[in-house]
Parts: sequence; structure tokens; C-alpha cells
Amino acid sequence: MADTAPDAAPDAATGPAMEPLFRLEGVTRVYGEGAARVQALRGVDLLIPAGEVIVLLGPSGSGKSTLLNILGGLDRPTEGRVLFRGSDLATLPERQLTDYRRAHVGFVFQFYNLVPSLTARENVELVTDIAPEPMQPEAALALVGLGERAGHFPSELSGGEQQRVAIARAIAKQPDVLLCDEPTGALDSRTGRMVLAALCDVNARMGTTLLIVTHNVSVAALAHRVLHFRDGRVAEEVVNSQRASAETIDW
Repeated sequence: MADTAPDAAPDAATGPAMEPLFRLEGVTRVYGEGAARVQALRGVDLLIPAGEVIVLLGPSGSGKSTLLNILGGLDRPTEGRVLFRGSDLATLPERQLTDYRRAHVGFVFQFYNLVPSLTARENVELVTDIAPEPMQPEAALALVGLGERAGHFPSELSGGEQQRVAIARAIAKQPDVLLCDEPTGALDSRTGRMVLAALCDVNARMGTTLLIVTHNVSVAALAHRVLHFRDGRVAEEVVNSQRASAETIDW
């Protein structure tokens, strides 16, 4: 895990502690030049406290996934600062940025990206073999309710189970932040609720900061805070005074 343990898991009534894990200052991201120039982010300022659950909503092309990639160290801003506990990710050398991803960030995508020839346990071990302070693969799978499925191959698992293996793989390194890009986009409503419940349980048990990009506006009810993106900016920020459980989410 990180050098400093994350704050205690947030309480649904009081919300998380307000010490920022990330501080974004004037973050822009431009792709291409001339007629092909696209400005994906336009001067985003944002504080992300440790232990918070944040849902990012907005139409395709509004900048949600670009922001997630920058926070995860997969991309760099064109301008601005992205501070993680005081260190600017925008200026880190590539080796240090790789170390940051390895030690501090877990990724969950719409498609599970499991290796078909490996069991659930072995897929999780892909991360535990390189992380500095990992949990046991069996423990990570148990956290998402798949302790008894550790020896099964992806072809022997349902879509929801495969996604939960992907979550177990992401959390096995004990990251500070879990970045989820459309994690329920390929799932039906019942399975999607199970995956969302697993993510929220990780946040509650481990204090992991959780960011979820989604087109499903109902998922916003799970969050401490909802960021509505439009044209590369945070157009609206909503704080939920009371959070819903994953089981009550409509599809």
C-alpha cells in the first residue's frame, strides 16, 4: 500500500475526511493540432479527498475518461498540475510514473481483460507478483465474494464474476485509488448491482478512494459527490446528503 495509510473509510452520514488525496489545478488536455485539434479538458480545478466515492457523469467526449487516465498516470495534462499527496504527476519521469501506477492505482474497465488461460487466482497473481505490498490473491477474491471460485477459468465464470475478478485484481495491490471506467457497461441490471456493491464494499472496508465513470445516472446515488462533465469542464458538482445502496439502483 502507499507509504501513508488512507483515512478511515467514509461514513455515509458524515462523508470522508477532507484531506485531499489529489489536487488538480488548471488541468487541460489537448490532442492533435490544427483542424484535428481536440481540447478534451479545459482548465479543471478539483480536490479529491481520501476515501471518497465520486461518480463522473456526462456525454461521450465530455472529458470524463481523459480525467481518469490522467489521475491514473496513463496520460499527462497539456497544462496544469495534478498533485498526488504533493507530488505533481504531470512532471514525474516515466519510471516514477510507472512506480506510482504500480503502488497506488487500481484500474477497472468495462471489459475485464482477464487472461483466458489463467484461473481467477492466477489472474489476480499477475498484480500481486509486481505490487510492493500486495494482499494474498485468495483474500482479494474473498473480498468480492469469489473465494470459492479461485480455481475457475474465465470461461467458467459469468460476466459479473469475471468483472469481480477484475476488481479483485485491481484491489490486490491495496491501492489508494480505484479508477473505474464504465465498470457495469457490459452487464445486466442484476449483475451490475452486484459489481457496484463489490466496489462500494471495497471503499467501506479498505478506505480506497473510488472514482466511477458511467453513463448510468442512477449510479450517482451511490456517491459522496457527483461531478457532471460538459465540454471538458466540471459543469456541476452535487454532494449527496444521503447515499443509496447498490441494491436499490435502477437500470
